Amino acid sequence: MPLITTDTKGVFVIAVTPFTESMEIDTASIDGMVDFYLEKGANGLTILGVMGEAPKLTQDESVEIARRTLARMNGKPVVVGVSAPGLAAIGELTKKVMDLGAAGVMVAPPWKMRTDEQVIGYYRSVVSTIGEDVPIVLQDFPLTTTVQISSSTLCKMFQEMPSITMLKHEDWPGLQKITDIRDAEAKGQRRVSILCGNGAVLLPEEMERGADGAMTGFAYPEMLVQVVEACQAGDFERAHDIFNAYLPLVCYEQQPGLGLAVRKYVLAKRGAIASATQRRPGAPLSAKAIAEVERILARQERQLETLN
Repeated sequence: MPLITTDTKGVFVIAVTPFTESMEIDTASIDGMVDFYLEKGANGLTILGVMGEAPKLTQDESVEIARRTLARMNGKPVVVGVSAPGLAAIGELTKKVMDLGAAGVMVAPPWKMRTDEQVIGYYRSVVSTIGEDVPIVLQDFPLTTTVQISSSTLCKMFQEMPSITMLKHEDWPGLQKITDIRDAEAKGQRRVSILCGNGAVLLPEEMERGADGAMTGFAYPEMLVQVVEACQAGDFERAHDIFNAYLPLVCYEQQPGLGLAVRKYVLAKRGAIASATQRRPGAPLSAKAIAEVERILARQERQLETLN
């Protein structure tokens, strides 16, 4: 399997974790989900993230999900989320998934980090624990972690730690951070790949600022692919037109505590997974929410007809 590099581009879909209605891992649905994402044009996948319900899994389950996913990818890269409260758990899971053929690992800073020195020291410890040969995706997601990392601190870490290969950009607001990093690179700083998350809510603008693609989840991954490809071709107007057709569903998914239920409902409706089940404490959509989603999907289809 290929490793991610500082030149990695495209769409790495954040994959959900399929469960049966009895909340066991649905291995058959993992196969179908991987096929679905690849058929829609994904360049790679990221598994065991927040929207993959990683905190609800045992380490053995995490390894088995990685094994099953990698076996289905036909050589395309998979990034594995390994964030954990302790370095020992990060080191153990990293070794197992890299031995299975993962392309790199994604690590978010622990919530208790409050100073630049703490953040830099933490990532030094991560690199020391997992080895300098393992590509790292630094997940910058302060809305969840509460850890604020400035542009200058990120640039300092990129220079000091070459194994930090990619930034998963999820700051909010954070467009200026992309500009800051690309400006620093124009002045000689080492390049890093930037893939963007946050449910793709600002994907066209992020691409215009210099992002290399998306690393997020959405029940219509073809939208992510089409928007990124249009931006890479310089056709930003078409990128916005495509994005706007899906924007109501993108926005509806942004509801805290509800977004994963929406995504899994639509993925199940599209046949990507067998069930929309989440592990507790995740809850299914209410009848009213389902009706709202169905109305959004119907309007989306009408808009896409006019776009095409």
